[in-house]
Amino acid sequence: MTKFMTLKDAVATYVKDGDTISLEGFTHLIPFAAGHEIIRQKRRNLSLIRMTPDLIYDQLVGAGCVRKLTFSWGGNPGVGSLHRVRDAIEHEYPCKLETVEHSHAAMANAYEAGAAGLPLAVFRGYVGSELPLVNKEIATITCPFSGEQLAAIPSIKPDVGIIHAQKADRAGNVLIEGIIGVQKEVVLSAKRSIVTVEEIVDDLDVTPNACVLPAWTVDAIAVAPEGAKPSYTLGYYDRDNNYYKQWDNISRDRDSFNQWLESHVFGQGDV
Repeated sequence: MTKFMTLKDAVATYVKDGDTISLEGFTHLIPFAAGHEIIRQKRRNLSLIRMTPDLIYDQLVGAGCVRKLTFSWGGNPGVGSLHRVRDAIEHEYPCKLETVEHSHAAMANAYEAGAAGLPLAVFRGYVGSELPLVNKEIATITCPFSGEQLAAIPSIKPDVGIIHAQKADRAGNVLIEGIIGVQKEVVLSAKRSIVTVEEIVDDLDVTPNACVLPAWTVDAIAVAPEGAKPSYTLGYYDRDNNYYKQWDNISRDRDSFNQWLESHVFGQGDV
């Protein structure tokens, strides 16, 4: 049964030190509120997975929550580097950060395999790439039917999958509209799942091409209005482009980042 909880209680219940966690959302529906609550609760030694780690992962790394990052692209979209991630990799500040890099195709297949309950993902990829030289999780297998050489990587099965969505109904079904990345696969592959939503409604009023996660796939739903800001939620609010530009200066310096953390995360109280 899906549990309706506050975000504070959902994170306290389902996110533990040392967990492997995926916070996914592509372009919009990025679960910033959930990430900030993880920071507030001072979770440590987390292994984070995300196809496109951007500001929320920069913030989690800078806050000292993370020991490992698995990703396929990382940066401040349209602006530049993730300075807190870079500081952790280059100078082990605030702690050492292990990184595992994949291609987008590899991670998408790995999420799909995890959602299907499979131990590995098999696909055509990494031909001519140097990533297999530095990533021990990339292997080559031979198709037993055609003899073709294929790439294989472990499926992604996080301890906790966290996404943001527009709505949930009172039965616990979740509606995702607009651009959809791997949110469905994250929820289906994770041992435990948290979905933050803009609102709870009586009727989801599903439109064509929308995605509905049935209640049985979700462990906890937490109402978090504007829970994806500064990214956007289709139908609710736009992307805050200035925030992304300002983040470059905020995150570049350790002191300015720590000041931001105190005022904008710890200083905001519980959600």
